[in-house]
Amino acid sequence: MPLLTATGLRKTYGATPALAGADFAIDAGEIVAVMGPSGSGKSTLLHCLAGIVPPDEGTVIYDGRDVSALSDAARSELRRTQFGFVFQFGQLVPELTCVENVALPLRLTGTSRREAEARATAWLERLEVDDVRHHRPGQISGGQGQRVAVARALVTRPRVLFADEPTGALDSLNGERVMGLFTDAARETGAAVVLVTHESRVAAYSDREVVVRDGRARDMQGVA
Repeated sequence: MPLLTATGLRKTYGATPALAGADFAIDAGEIVAVMGPSGSGKSTLLHCLAGIVPPDEGTVIYDGRDVSALSDAARSELRRTQFGFVFQFGQLVPELTCVENVALPLRLTGTSRREAEARATAWLERLEVDDVRHHRPGQISGGQGQRVAVARALVTRPRVLFADEPTGALDSLNGERVMGLFTDAARETGAAVVLVTHESRVAAYSDREVVVRDGRARDMQGVA
């Protein structure tokens, strides 16, 4: 059984359909690149899969649980404990140091500050940004910030990682470095990765590609 599946997802914003019956599935430990032109519905698909927004129609099943039927509180709990997120601009908290940013998801689940920051430091070392752990986000480069964001996403050892254009704000050299470290770390932890991108060089890090066009998803595995 796939770890996460979506069937017949439909989502409309006003008069604009974002998803028009999209299907999706990912196994544990698999990295799937979700590709498509701007406005195709790929980010909406990610948001529905992660329980950030409920679909108008269709179902999302995670580990046997119907995510689309959960309460807002239950979906929030799922995102805190089972899912990790990396966004295009990192979205680090500017008032916190890098180690505090990475430790934040653990602190929100009740982990002591000492333990949370020790685990955060270990991930910063793994992502090769331990030297900026006491800096605030405004004091570091974009590439460093994105690696800190990856560490924050991985610190809880989530079962599913959602990455929405994780290198979109980086130059090609930093983008390659971030993707290499990100995918190596994800494979090490066994997390499934839903990777939204429009760049073929980023999609090359995945096991397979799913193309979203006009609100529908097409698995490109085996397609010439």
